[in-house]
Amino acid sequence: MMETNRCKLVKLQETDYVDVKRLYSDVKVREFLGGPVSEEEFNAKFERMIKSKNDAIYWVIRQRESSLFIGLISLALHHDGVSTEVSYQLLPEWWGKGYATEVVKEVIRYAFVEFRLAKVIAETQTANLLSCRLLERVCMKLEQKVQRFGAEQAIYAIYNLSL
Repeated sequence: MMETNRCKLVKLQETDYVDVKRLYSDVKVREFLGGPVSEEEFNAKFERMIKSKNDAIYWVIRQRESSLFIGLISLALHHDGVSTEVSYQLLPEWWGKGYATEVVKEVIRYAFVEFRLAKVIAETQTANLLSCRLLERVCMKLEQKVQRFGAEQAIYAIYNLSL
């Protein structure tokens, strides 16, 4: 488990199924992620997340004091098959309050300290202006734009300066 000022990040467990399903069925959360997924598709995704070993780590984000579910954050292999990507989804009621910034910073720190990674990336649609601003707020820099998933994607990166 990791903690920030207001959050605790706990490794994903079977008991998180209902909470995580809320993310994958929420229209606002999934606006730039291909839309809500079917129950069958979610079940397959959740199973992959639970069974992931060395290729990905998934944490449930909970409020420290109340343990209320906020969202999901992960470190996993990017589509390029080389880079490690930080990904996140938060329920809309937690948007705009700094929670995403707080947990993304902590997961990047974890990647640099625990795994001694030289670089962490994040990919988001260029149309997702809030996500682009968040990535810039945590000191990630736009490295490239690509066409993927039927939309223009922005790939941001941050480098481990202590290596």
